[in-house]
Amino acid sequence: MELPSNVRAIYRSPTILTSLILLLTASSPFFFSCCLSIDVQGLALLSWKHSLNSSTDALSSWKPSDPDPCKWFGVACNSKLQVISLSITSVDLQGSLPSNLQPLKSLKTLVLSATNISGPIPREFGDYRELAIVDLSRNQITGEIPAEVCKLSKLESLVLNSNSLQGAIPADIGNLSSLTYLTLYDNFLSSEIPASIGKLQKLEVFRSGGNQNLKGSLPPEIGNCSNLVMLGLAETGISGRLPSTIGLLQRLQTIAIYTAMISGTIPEEIGNCTELTSLYLYQNSLSGPIPSKLGKLENLQSMLLWQNSLVGSIPPELGRCKQLMLADLSMNLLTGSIPRSIGNLTNLQQLQLSSNQLSGLIPQEMSSCAALTDLEVDNNELSGEIQIDFTKLENLTLFYAWQNRLTGSIPASLAQCRNLQSVDLSYNNLTGPIPKELFGLQNLTKLLLLWNELSGFVPPDIGNCTNLFRLRLNGNRLAGTMPAEIGYLKSLNFLDMSNNLLIGPIPTAISGCESLEFLDLHSNALTGVLPESLPKSLQFIDVSDNRLSGPLSAAIVSLPELTKLIAGRNLFSGGIPAELGSCSKLQLLDVGDNSFSGRIPGELGQLPALEISLNLSCNHLSGDIPAQLSALEKLGCLDISHNELSGSLDVLAALQNLVTLNVSFNAFSGELPDTPFFRKLPLSDLEGNHGLFIANGPARQEPSSRAAISALKLAMSVLISVSSLLLLTAVYVLVRSRAAPSRHADDTWEITLYQKLDFSVDDVVRGLTSANVIGTGSSGVVYKVGTPSGDTLAVKKMWSSDESGAFRNEIAALSSIRHRNIVRLLGVLTGGDTAQKLESKACPRIAGSYGYIAPEYASTQRITEKSDVYSYGVVLLEVLTGRHPLDPSLPGGMHLVQWAREHLQSKRDPVELLDARLRGRPDHQTQEIQQALAIASLCVGARAEDRPTMNDVAALLKEIRRPANEEPKESAAVSAAAASPVRNVDLVGSSNCSFAMSDYSS
Repeated sequence: MELPSNVRAIYRSPTILTSLILLLTASSPFFFSCCLSIDVQGLALLSWKHSLNSSTDALSSWKPSDPDPCKWFGVACNSKLQVISLSITSVDLQGSLPSNLQPLKSLKTLVLSATNISGPIPREFGDYRELAIVDLSRNQITGEIPAEVCKLSKLESLVLNSNSLQGAIPADIGNLSSLTYLTLYDNFLSSEIPASIGKLQKLEVFRSGGNQNLKGSLPPEIGNCSNLVMLGLAETGISGRLPSTIGLLQRLQTIAIYTAMISGTIPEEIGNCTELTSLYLYQNSLSGPIPSKLGKLENLQSMLLWQNSLVGSIPPELGRCKQLMLADLSMNLLTGSIPRSIGNLTNLQQLQLSSNQLSGLIPQEMSSCAALTDLEVDNNELSGEIQIDFTKLENLTLFYAWQNRLTGSIPASLAQCRNLQSVDLSYNNLTGPIPKELFGLQNLTKLLLLWNELSGFVPPDIGNCTNLFRLRLNGNRLAGTMPAEIGYLKSLNFLDMSNNLLIGPIPTAISGCESLEFLDLHSNALTGVLPESLPKSLQFIDVSDNRLSGPLSAAIVSLPELTKLIAGRNLFSGGIPAELGSCSKLQLLDVGDNSFSGRIPGELGQLPALEISLNLSCNHLSGDIPAQLSALEKLGCLDISHNELSGSLDVLAALQNLVTLNVSFNAFSGELPDTPFFRKLPLSDLEGNHGLFIANGPARQEPSSRAAISALKLAMSVLISVSSLLLLTAVYVLVRSRAAPSRHADDTWEITLYQKLDFSVDDVVRGLTSANVIGTGSSGVVYKVGTPSGDTLAVKKMWSSDESGAFRNEIAALSSIRHRNIVRLLGVLTGGDTAQKLESKACPRIAGSYGYIAPEYASTQRITEKSDVYSYGVVLLEVLTGRHPLDPSLPGGMHLVQWAREHLQSKRDPVELLDARLRGRPDHQTQEIQQALAIASLCVGARAEDRPTMNDVAALLKEIRRPANEEPKESAAVSAAAASPVRNVDLVGSSNCSFAMSDYSS
């Protein structure tokens, strides 16, 4: 029944409604009994209903015509017809919480979960004294938890998770003496956990995870909550040590304080929590050893301690935890050997020990872990042969042991693990052939054996592994031909057999790999022509450094997804096919060092995505550079050297994003384009073109006699000019020094202020001395200047007024930015001939940039754009390695750049350079990290001319991205509400070897 609007207004007002009830009771009993026979409980509920904006029919039974609210949806009553429960879940109510339920004096349960309720918790909740259960979870409730809630002495369960509550947990929370269940997770609560929580001796569940602003340490009083079963504070700002009083919680079953800021050691007293089943302390700053008393936890099932700073050995006592199913100790600093007692854990399903410093053998006793599904021991210093009897591990699905020092052969018994899905034994010293039985594993999707000493042939049995998605055998000594059976791998996405001893042709059957996107066969001894048909899905092809011959296959030019084609250093001949212009996604084309002839096809100018590199060098190309190439405005690198090309270079003047250009040893002629890029181009990139000249003369080497005469004339001119300049400078300095007092008095300065200053212009100018220089850049020099008040300023003196445009841009940006990591702009100071400019206020840490300065500054005292690139490279190295440029722990007192450079030049694994927290990441993340490391290495090149420009760096960083159709991305993070926050084993601890190692992809 629909009520008139004026009647609905009465229901919405509790005061008017109560007065109306009294009035009708006194004046007209008959009218009250007939027309408003509903009691005060029903009137209160109706009043709240009509305050809602909901259009749902869920509350359709709530109507005045039904005098018994006990029959209404969501309402329950006792035998005295008193409402004791209001429970509505997963209904779109769209309104605020009721503040007028005082007539429901017996209300014990209030559940409004997932009902789209918003607004604050009314303080009137403190009046509902009989409440025992309150569940307002999964709504949009805002504001603070009112202190009045702490008056509900009978409250047993308070569930407020998954809202937008702010402020602190009420200090009087300890007054809720009957409370057993307190869940506040996934809100925006702040401040510290009140010590009064220790008064809640009946508390069984306390979960406040997901409140990132919850700070401070876990109060020792938590040990008084003797009935506590679940303690959850994951993904918070909780810091400090775990209190030893946690050992008093003998009923505790779950500790979930992961992704927080806990430090110190794991208290040994935790071994007294004998009922503990789940220990989740990962992603903290814990240090010290793993307590041996954890071995007392006979009920422990899950132990996640990964990504901390734990040291020492793995305690053998853990072998007593017979119920343990999941143990993850990866990404710590653990040393010593893997204890043999691990073999006692017959229920163990997942063992993750990646990214530590473990040594010794993989214990043979692990063969007894019959329930094992995931075994990850990668990124350690394990040695010896793999002696596990895999015939006993029938449930094994994942085995990672890459980046160790393992020797011997791959155990043939590994093929007995019929459920095996992923194997990575890369970066070891394994020898012998690949067991052909491995390719009989129907569930195998990933097989990574790169950079070992494997020999023999790739067995034809490879065709049986029909679910294989990723196959990497590169960096071994595999010989023979590529088996044609590889064409049966319909699911194969990534194939890398580079850096082996393969011979013969690429099998035409490879066209059957219809899902193949990445094909790397470089650095083998492959012969013959390219197959006439290739998978249409191919995005990356590298067949460089082989003996392939004939023309480029028509199959190449018909690949719509192709982004990189690397075919250099082969014996290809004929013309470069014009049809390459149809590969609209091509970003990189390298066909250098072949025997191509004819003209450069103008159709290459139709490649809109060609922005990384075009290499046509060392061929027999002739003719002019086609005009269409001027459309390659995004191209960064162009090499057409060592050909027979002729004509002018004017076409190349339009390529504004070029970083490197080599046109040497051709027959180009005419004047060089008058652009900044060509003016800075090294002569070595132009030599061998006898008809090429610049405005001041030919760009070629003259005969020795003429060169000597020219050099002599040039030297005499320079000497005369320098002598004159020195003489004029001496006179100028002498005159200036005598006139300085009078000029200083007459100098006028204009100052534009952005803040109120308490120092004068003279205070600033006096500090502009060479002793106060803290850094230089391409636009000016920065001084550290102290003021009479003790403040420290950063003052930037611009090199030249020609940079006024850049200076104005800096001022505009700094005056509008407000950020804690950006210095605050104080003002601009101009005037006189020096045109000093006061730019920013700095903290003391800005002073002293030694360690970031490019090496050429010591000899030239000049800072160029390439100097800034060097500094950027140092910062990038610092981020990736986790080390300061002058880290005293570096061997021999080396600089960070020198240490990284020697490490890479020695062909050692680049992963060893990375911060421990970056190791053992998923494939795609490790690929991006190592590519960033390669860019940093380019930026810190010893010679300035060898470094890229920042435009080039930006282009390279843009290129670092994951292929679109890689394995599905899954989150390794775990919700604070998750009951068992187990990492996805395919991500955390997965191989870092799954990216190309060719020149262009590593």
